[in-house]
Amino acid sequence: MRRLALAVCVLLAVAPALGVAGGQSSASGNPCAGTITAPANGTTVISVQGARFGEESGKTSARVVGVGPRGQVRWVDHSGQELGIVWSYDVDPLGNGNVFVTATRPGTTVFYELDPRTGRRLWTEQVPFTDTHDADKIDRHRILVANMRNYNETAGRNEDRILVYNRTTDSVVWEWRFADHYGRDVGGNYTEDWTHVNDVDALGDGRYLVSPRNFDQVIVVDRSTGEIDLRLGSHGNHRVMQKQHNPQYLAGEDGRPTILVADSENDRIVEYARENGGWERTWRLGDSDGFSWPRDADRLPNGNTLIADSRNNRVVEVTPAGEVVWEFYAPWLVYDVARIPHGDESGGPTIAEQGAEGAYELSGAADPDEATLESCARGLTSFDGWPGARGGSGGQSAIERTVTITLTPTAAGSPSGSRSPTATPAGGSSAGGPGFGVGAAVLSVLALLALLTLLALRPFGRARR
Repeated sequence: MRRLALAVCVLLAVAPALGVAGGQSSASGNPCAGTITAPANGTTVISVQGARFGEESGKTSARVVGVGPRGQVRWVDHSGQELGIVWSYDVDPLGNGNVFVTATRPGTTVFYELDPRTGRRLWTEQVPFTDTHDADKIDRHRILVANMRNYNETAGRNEDRILVYNRTTDSVVWEWRFADHYGRDVGGNYTEDWTHVNDVDALGDGRYLVSPRNFDQVIVVDRSTGEIDLRLGSHGNHRVMQKQHNPQYLAGEDGRPTILVADSENDRIVEYARENGGWERTWRLGDSDGFSWPRDADRLPNGNTLIADSRNNRVVEVTPAGEVVWEFYAPWLVYDVARIPHGDESGGPTIAEQGAEGAYELSGAADPDEATLESCARGLTSFDGWPGARGGSGGQSAIERTVTITLTPTAAGSPSGSRSPTATPAGGSSAGGPGFGVGAAVLSVLALLALLTLLALRPFGRARR
């Protein structure tokens, strides 16, 4: 019994060092965890693109990462490796606990619904939309899509648009074209990447929040009238914003329209409130230092802001005064971030409601060296652990139905299509990486326990010859 008690004591002492914490990996020894002064209020879901810039430029597979409140890696979706995806974009938590992912391959857009409890893709669909950055699942049939790089060479016109696509009927049931509201002198190259519309969100009252990046504008479109109800910014006026990403519409208690946006090319996060028919900037975070090409900013219910700081390869949660309270590194390019259970575009109080108007700089962030980031990248690449899967491996053997859709214009100009189903195994990778794993740590602990138990059962005295 004394030997068995000793074995248990040793096990309890070793378990924390191996990263075992309540069935999930511990942030201790995790090279991806930065500053964490307060645990996050849920699981953070991060879309990580498989590209890096600078001297070490190159491409690899995209991934989606789920991170626990204290920076522990809960799961990593490696669908990008299986499907040949480098560019992942929007990640939207759904009401059923799943995550809706938008990504691209050359010439196509890939939508899939991921169950983070098992690691299975419930369905995957590829559509011939080019370079889609954002799509929202409206219901089981319809998807709202920001459709860019859509030049019609035959007609000689740009057909960039926002649209509603019906997965059941393989048809576009509603669309709104930028060419009906803007001249070709606005924005980027008219025949290549005119609008670069990178975001569209349903506001719940028959209106859509839209971000034509190359127009330096955020607009609100009324679906029933087709008119632009609100417009923030103007083409070339970079003092307001420049090539923005992922705006969020906030409405204060007084109903005043407020827009929070990642002002990407200005390396800052800004918030504007509607005032006397114009816009007043009520908040600015960053500007001179701190961020590098941020591409998402979400206001959380607690009043903090969750930010995807792309070229700094990280996600930060900051207070209104700019203090970092939660930080996680996810090499290489972070595009989108969301917090479960608060869902997509969850919303929270405006800066004015918090009485925190002003300009602030980022403070309190960690500053990892290149070696730490490389270690983090290796760990995320090799991590394989799903809390709901048998053995912690993540349900990689599940079979799912992948649907390929070909859209062709009809006489009326509305697309129609055909389906060609194929069976595809859900993907993942193998071993856990250093500083992460549930699977590797648990196996090590079990092996140690077995060894110590055998020792405990051996009689005291001289060893046999």
